[in-house]
Amino acid sequence: MRKKKTLSFVQKKERYGYGFIAIWLVGTLLWFIIPLIESLRYSFMDVKPETSGMQGIWVGMDNYAYALMGDGVYRNALADVLWEMLWKTPLILIFSLFIAVILNQKFKGRWIVRSIFFLPVIIATGPVYNIIKGNIDTSGVSSARQFSTLFSVDLIGELFEFLGIYGMSDAVQRGIETISDNLSGIVWNAGIQILLFLAALQTIPSHAREAAEIEGATGWEYFWKIVLPLVSPMLLTCLIFTVIDSFTAPDNAVMERVLELQQLDWQFGRAAAMVWLYFGIVMAAVGIISAVMRHFIYYEMD
Repeated sequence: MRKKKTLSFVQKKERYGYGFIAIWLVGTLLWFIIPLIESLRYSFMDVKPETSGMQGIWVGMDNYAYALMGDGVYRNALADVLWEMLWKTPLILIFSLFIAVILNQKFKGRWIVRSIFFLPVIIATGPVYNIIKGNIDTSGVSSARQFSTLFSVDLIGELFEFLGIYGMSDAVQRGIETISDNLSGIVWNAGIQILLFLAALQTIPSHAREAAEIEGATGWEYFWKIVLPLVSPMLLTCLIFTVIDSFTAPDNAVMERVLELQQLDWQFGRAAAMVWLYFGIVMAAVGIISAVMRHFIYYEMD
């Protein structure tokens, strides 16, 4: 009689782990991998919904050519999204690191302040974001409109007028107005980054600050020569997260154009091609950022 094989403790743990993620694996295959492949196939086809299901004719690269050459709305939306990502990402990272340094200090009510800055991550749903940005239709509640105006006041412009600062160039004035109008968006999108930077700051050993003080280093020198190099690996993580988050924002003009083609015009093939082009641009941006930033990242060796 064959003796039954006994599993080791490690093997039992591995089986428990596979069993725990089995439902997730099945769901990922059925509702993510298969639709993803189907979407890629649609991007090379002229797809129309029929009573028997989705029917398509192979058109090759025509949908991609239309997205790049024939749809001016998509091209303009893509340019706007890329430009917004370029100027907003550094501001979000600087603001996140600045707030994380402050929250890492010891003061009364620190946990309340941390909760306030992390609150947007918890309630960052589409309807809430649209209310704050003022993107509501005529059926919206008047109180929601009044609430949204709190985030659209030109505080910086009024401050310059109060200080008597005039005669700025049009480009500088437009830049200042753009930043001031998007202050709420910068704060709103910084919750995760603040948390990541805060976790990185808490890994810096206390003796590093003591040694810097003994050597006579100022707070400014301590930040640039010790804090920033030690948190630079998390800086790359936050940078990539911010780029991807900006490309998938609720008010993304590119996705609005894609949904318009898909839901209103039923041009599923062209919509799929636009999505895959957009995905390729996002991956290219992440690859370039990673390749450039890895030369400036400090990794402490054991």
